[in-house]
Amino acid sequence: MKHFFKKSFYSLLVLLGVVVLVFVMFQGFGDPARLIMGQTGDKKTMENIRRDLYLDQPKWKQFFLYLNDVSPICIHSAEDIERKDLNGFFAGSTIKVGIKIPYLRKSYQTKKNVGAVLMEALPGTLLLALAAMLFASFAGILLGVTAAVKKGSWMDTAAVFSSIAGISAPSFFMAIIVAFLFGVVLHPFTGLNLTGSWFDIDEVTGEKYLTLKNLILPAFTLGIRPLAIITQLTRSSMLDVLSQDYIRTAYAKGLGKRTVILRHALRNALNPVITAITGWFAELLAGAFFVEYIFGWRGIGKITVDALEKLDYPVVMGAVLVSACIFILINILADTLYGVVDPRVRNG
Repeated sequence: MKHFFKKSFYSLLVLLGVVVLVFVMFQGFGDPARLIMGQTGDKKTMENIRRDLYLDQPKWKQFFLYLNDVSPICIHSAEDIERKDLNGFFAGSTIKVGIKIPYLRKSYQTKKNVGAVLMEALPGTLLLALAAMLFASFAGILLGVTAAVKKGSWMDTAAVFSSIAGISAPSFFMAIIVAFLFGVVLHPFTGLNLTGSWFDIDEVTGEKYLTLKNLILPAFTLGIRPLAIITQLTRSSMLDVLSQDYIRTAYAKGLGKRTVILRHALRNALNPVITAITGWFAELLAGAFFVEYIFGWRGIGKITVDALEKLDYPVVMGAVLVSACIFILINILADTLYGVVDPRVRNG
């Protein structure tokens, strides 16, 4: 429990650092009001926008107002709560203290609540990252164990060579190759589309329906690099474990090869692999930005890139903060998984 609270405290400090960095990068310089109205906006409209975004306040005050908006614990006036449509529990009369859903402000372009925009896109990104990670994990562990058990064989050589090639290839480069090869050249045989999201809209009823076929190419592309890392890490860890004395003892007691590998060797070799899996799952959120854009996959990455093109900074700022929160949650989950896989970590 003490370790959990310590980890949570450090996570809050990291999140605060991200908030500071995001504010300085996107609101610390320049004039967001000009980005909304352009160079032709009239003076009165510009003043109203600056007042609405607190741009008429000193920079230090702008930061604390932004921190108050994105923080779950907040102090707001009754007018602000109604104007921003904040959801939460508030106590007080004119000035209210409360706990709320973080307010990420509104898009410059669409005037929609950024939190709502990102929550609509988040399932697509999580689905893509999860599918890529499942593919990379199962295939990587299988290839790594096979390469370790068959050390020195052609299977070992092929696995090592393939993993090196996978590590060397950036996601955006592989996305272009995979999209062109399977979505254009081999489309008559694969039936896979060059672009497409995780849902389509019925032209008659307007209802959304799942189209998981579009998930295959982006998930495969996004999973190539973690697959290569997990393969090499599993192979190295398995070779180290298989040379331990207790493995030789297990064989001496008459246990079968499959039992020794699955029950004794693999379980003890998984700890560094879990570290890689959880770390790469967070990395996939960053890699997904380019993959989503190239494959037209509707997720946080595509929305963020589109927002950057339109200089819609609140959407970009919100996407960075949401990604940071997911990264922190994944790291906390990783610590929990260590205790499940290796009781020595839990006891320590």
